Amino acid sequence: MTTHPDAAAAAHPTAADSTATTADSTAAARPAAQLHPQTRVVHAATGHAPGPGPLSVPIYQTSGFAFDDADSIAAAMAAPDGDYVYTRRGNPTVRALETALAELEGGAAAIAAASGMGAISAVLLSLLQPGDHVLAQKCLYGGTFSVLTDLGRRFGIETTYLDAEDPAEIAAATRSNTRLLLLETIANPTTRVCDLPALLAAGRARGLVGVVDNSLASPVLCRPIEHGADIVVHSTTKYLAGHSDVIGGAAVFADPALHRAVWARAVELGATPDPFAAWLTIRGLQTLVLRMRQHCSNAALLAERLAAHPAVTAVNWPGLQGHPDREVARRLLSDCGGMLSFELAGGREAGRRFIGAVRLARLALSIGGVETLVTHPASTSHRELTEEQLESAGIGPGTVRLAVGIEHPEDLWADLDQALHSVR
Repeated sequence: MTTHPDAAAAAHPTAADSTATTADSTAAARPAAQLHPQTRVVHAATGHAPGPGPLSVPIYQTSGFAFDDADSIAAAMAAPDGDYVYTRRGNPTVRALETALAELEGGAAAIAAASGMGAISAVLLSLLQPGDHVLAQKCLYGGTFSVLTDLGRRFGIETTYLDAEDPAEIAAATRSNTRLLLLETIANPTTRVCDLPALLAAGRARGLVGVVDNSLASPVLCRPIEHGADIVVHSTTKYLAGHSDVIGGAAVFADPALHRAVWARAVELGATPDPFAAWLTIRGLQTLVLRMRQHCSNAALLAERLAAHPAVTAVNWPGLQGHPDREVARRLLSDCGGMLSFELAGGREAGRRFIGAVRLARLALSIGGVETLVTHPASTSHRELTEEQLESAGIGPGTVRLAVGIEHPEDLWADLDQALHSVR
C-alpha cells in the first residue's frame, strides 16, 4: 500500500492531536481553514453561530418564500447571495450545502445541482459559445464525453482530446477560440492522475478556464483550487454523499465573479437540487473522512492481490508500483482513492462472466457508496465510445471497474477470488 505520511497526518489526526490544549485545538479557537479535514466535514454545514440552534441543518422543504413588497422580492432575485425567493434560485438547506462544499474545497462559492452531469452541463453551457474550442483529457467520464460530443454536433463547439501528461500539449493545441481546459483528478476508470499544477498553469497562461472533476478524490484526497483550478465539479452522489441514496452535483468556484456568471445561467437551466437531497448530502459529508480512509485501505489490499492473480493482466490503482502516475499521485493526493480497475486475460467475455460471478460485490453503476460495486465499463459507463475511442481512453475490452466499499477487506477478496476462478 502506498503511504503518504505527511498528508495522512493532516487527514487523520493522531492521539497527540486530541490531547492538545483547549486554546489550541477547539473549533471555537481556530479558524476553519486551520482545522483538520476530519473536523471540518463535521462542522462545515452547521457553523458556530452564537446562542441555541439545531445540531442538524433543517430541511426547508418549500418551493418558495413570501415577501411583503415588490421591491424586496425584485432585489432578492438579483444575486445568488440575496434573500430566498424560489427554491430553484436558492434555498437555505441547499445554500448550507453550497457553503460547506466551498469551504471544504477552498473556494469562494459553490452551486449545487441535481446531479453531477447537471453541474458539468451548467458549467459548460454557461461558459461556452457556438464555435468555441475545448481542451480535455482523453480518459474522461463517459457522460462528460457525451456532452462534449453533443455540443460539437449541435453548436460547433470542438474538443481536442489530450493525453494530459505534458503541459506542452496544451500550448500546442490551444487556438484563438480555445476557452476551457477540462481535467479529472483521478480518471474513471483508468485511475490516471493528472499533474494538475503543471497542466492548469499552462492553461491559465493561455487564458483558459481550468475545470477539474474531483468526484473520485473528494476534497479529502485533493483540493484542485489549491493547484490552480478555477472551477471544481463534483458528482456529490459519489463519496460526498456516500450512501447510494441521493443523486446530486456541485460546482465550486475560486472566483466570486465567475460563480456569479455561471449562477445567472444555471438557475435558468433548472438543474437545482431538491432540499431533501441537499440535506442527505450534508449528512453524508460528516463521515466523509472516516469513509475515505476505509475505501482507500480496502482498495490498496485488493489492488495488491489482484496484481498477483494469474487471471489478471493489469491493475490500475495509483498506489501500485508501476502505475504511470504513481509519483504524481504521491505529490497531489493524501491517499490513492477507493476505485480501481483491472484487465482480465480473457477479454470482453471474461469481463462479462466476472461481473456475473461476484456475490458480495454488486453489479451496479456509480462509485463512492459504502457497498462495493462492480461494472464492465465497455458495456456500461463508457458504452457511448467506439472500440477506437475506448482504446484511446485506456479502457480494454476486459476491463472491470471496482468501486471498493467499506466492508471487511478479507470478505471482499474472498468474493473476488471466487469470481476470478470462474473466468480462468
